[in-house]
Amino acid sequence: MIFVIWAIVFVMGIWLISTYNGLTALRLRLQNAWRQIDIQLKRRYDLIPNLVETVKGYMQYEQDTLQKVIEARSQAMAAKGVKEAAAAQTALTQSLGQVFALMENYPDLKASKNVLELQEELTTTENQIAFARQYYNDLVTQYNTKQQVFPSNILAGLFGFKPSEFFEAAESEKVLPRVNLSLSR
Repeated sequence: MIFVIWAIVFVMGIWLISTYNGLTALRLRLQNAWRQIDIQLKRRYDLIPNLVETVKGYMQYEQDTLQKVIEARSQAMAAKGVKEAAAAQTALTQSLGQVFALMENYPDLKASKNVLELQEELTTTENQIAFARQYYNDLVTQYNTKQQVFPSNILAGLFGFKPSEFFEAAESEKVLPRVNLSLSR
């Protein structure tokens, strides 16, 4: 009888340690994933002033748009927390999109080697940010699921593990663009 009790205590102890360590490991991986997003965002922030300086001479009549990019960059850099960061990144992406759209009106600018290289670097960085966000959100799903399923939810509650927030796209990014493929004018 004592052997059975010791076996049950031993199995429970192993389960407690395993579950706690699993939650802790997921939390640490989640923090690391957020740091990876930070690294990519820093790279983006470092590229933006170069882009603004490069296009400033060409886009003399678009200084307001360039100023909006600089302001959006500053707000994004100052963002705290996942929701605020996601909203600030959306604003920054939209302001950069406006610059790229305006660049279409400046053939010399579009042909500039420096601008093309900066656009390529920004595009690469945007893709890396998207992958980092996806990885982060995958870890959030794993972490939050582990906290909500029985019996690990009991241990998560006892040790104060809290659900993490997803890095969600803003509502404006979720809207599908309308495409008109009709041949009539």
